[in-house]
Amino acid sequence: MLAKLHESAFDDKGWIFEIKWDGYRAIAEVNGDKSRLYSRNGLAFEDEYAVVFQELQKIKHKALLDGEIVAFNDKGMPSFQALQQYQPETTVLHYYVFDLLSLEGKSTKDLPLLERKALLKKLLPKSDVIKYCDHVEADGVAFFKAMQKQGLEGMIAKKADSVYTEDSRGSNWLKVKHMLTDEAVIAGFTEPRGSRKFFGALILGAYKRGKLEYIGHTGTGFTQKSIKEMHELLKPLITDTNPFPGKVRVNAPVTWVKPQLVCNLKYTEKTAEGSRRHPVFMGLRVDKAAKEVKPEAPIAKEKTEPVMQKKTAAKKVAVKKAAAKKAVTKTPTKTTAKKAAPKKAAAKRTPAKKNAVEKTVGGKKLILTNADKIYWPKEGYTKGDVIDYYNTIYPHIIKYLKGRPQSLKRTPNGITGEAFYHKDAGENAPEWLDTYPTYSDSAGKTIDYLIINDKPSLLYVANLGCIEINPWNSTIHNPDNPDYAVIDLDPSDKNSFEQVIDCAQVVKEILDSAGCKSYCKTSGSTGLHIYIPLGGKYDYEQARQFSQIVAQLAQDQLPEFTTLERSLSKRPKSHIYIDYLQNKKGQTLSSVYSLRPKPGAPVSTPLEWKEVKHGLNMFDFNIENIQKRIQKKGDLFAPILGRGIDILKIINKLSA
Repeated sequence: MLAKLHESAFDDKGWIFEIKWDGYRAIAEVNGDKSRLYSRNGLAFEDEYAVVFQELQKIKHKALLDGEIVAFNDKGMPSFQALQQYQPETTVLHYYVFDLLSLEGKSTKDLPLLERKALLKKLLPKSDVIKYCDHVEADGVAFFKAMQKQGLEGMIAKKADSVYTEDSRGSNWLKVKHMLTDEAVIAGFTEPRGSRKFFGALILGAYKRGKLEYIGHTGTGFTQKSIKEMHELLKPLITDTNPFPGKVRVNAPVTWVKPQLVCNLKYTEKTAEGSRRHPVFMGLRVDKAAKEVKPEAPIAKEKTEPVMQKKTAAKKVAVKKAAAKKAVTKTPTKTTAKKAAPKKAAAKRTPAKKNAVEKTVGGKKLILTNADKIYWPKEGYTKGDVIDYYNTIYPHIIKYLKGRPQSLKRTPNGITGEAFYHKDAGENAPEWLDTYPTYSDSAGKTIDYLIINDKPSLLYVANLGCIEINPWNSTIHNPDNPDYAVIDLDPSDKNSFEQVIDCAQVVKEILDSAGCKSYCKTSGSTGLHIYIPLGGKYDYEQARQFSQIVAQLAQDQLPEFTTLERSLSKRPKSHIYIDYLQNKKGQTLSSVYSLRPKPGAPVSTPLEWKEVKHGLNMFDFNIENIQKRIQKKGDLFAPILGRGIDILKIINKLSA
């Protein structure tokens, strides 16, 4: 039995509401040694998901079950991608059973749904793998809100007295989605561009009135491993025939394939033409045939909207609490696949009602929230990806953060949302977090600046929505003396990046002429940052004066497109601002290895000077590949924390 897409949640006494699981639909024929487990299209699951099959064989009754095989990621959330990459030794797997189609050889399909579920609940034994899919009666709106808070895909609404009708997509089962997801047929792929290998994007379609209809293309959601594996699967399907009735407009040459593979997508919205905006590849569906993939349309509201039930305010509060309680799913752990975790421990790991997961990192408790919130709509990267990035980059970035007050730039709604600065750690900061109280002239009060001294504090900041990390140039141990001087090359909209590169090279030549070593990194946006190690030997004013001398010498050589004018209203509109005023106590730039809230998820990345030449593209350094670069080149920026230059000696040489 199938569910129709419905546009919104509703309350109705005649309906029940279940979690919409993100996995493989699976039918289980339970009959001891003769048991079977297979997908809707008959694909055998017994070997692939042996842990489920073995548990089914322990059931003492003969029965036909309908449910969903679901895998969980390391955050304890259902993950279709985790199911795609299923590893029996490490991945937690559950079979959530929501219907009983026959019992002891007798069909139960004509029984009302609630009667079937009551029999099912009695039938299923206690198990760490086989789970009864519980439900909430009548109160769909509160239940759906609980789904949203936890970041689950949505809910299924079912008429409480409905019978089970195979292969029917009628109005008795409805699905209400929190996240926009869909299935698509893979019809081809485009040529790769730049440094990308194998293919650029997948061409996607869905069947409408028997014909394949174009619904968009996606090049995001792949790892280096998965894009290679996908290419291997596509190669045998290559054909000269366009599977669409007409031409498809894309920005690169297309290689067509036979429309046989089906994938899962998440996306931001549908266009009027039916294309999916910003689709992200979530994995292949092995349980569905291509011909089954059809564009979903919401049911007409006036025809099928169930009667809304009025409630008192007090009842609404009670309903929300009850729905949220039922909606919470125990967070599985990697040990669950082998042995049940103690109940108390499992309860501790249960996500909070605010879609929160408690983790212990370095002996300190962290509450991480809304990991599935999309931060980069086009690329599909989430808040969880930001946290994962900083968790991985920690060994490389911590030396540039430790002991340095942070100016927190928060972007809690992703790169398209508003950003704001948050300097004061505040009363809600955990007790274990290090802070640095100091009086701020601009704020007119003492501010408790947050200090990132360890991994828990870095992940805490990332969880606040800080896509980028902005430390002081000095530490709390020597707050008035910066460890380096900075020259920030800030172009206008009318400058080319080649001009920024030319300016950087002129700055380097000036410093080289005086025997002064300098180090360059991408800003992660449109400019470049040049750092000069000072070793904490000079105060901010001395660092600023030195940087101003260098900036003036560079501007003298490039007057046609550079300026030292700070005021935007006075600054020429087509000039690069050579900013030496970043050398001020409390002034910050994005740290090396910091993510930036820009399209493509770029990372502020240290460069070898030989890389700073025309053709450099700073967006080639991003969340996906920075680790591999560090492994190959090492930490190019380490010298900025070294002994430092002799400013007086350098100035004398520059004046000679």
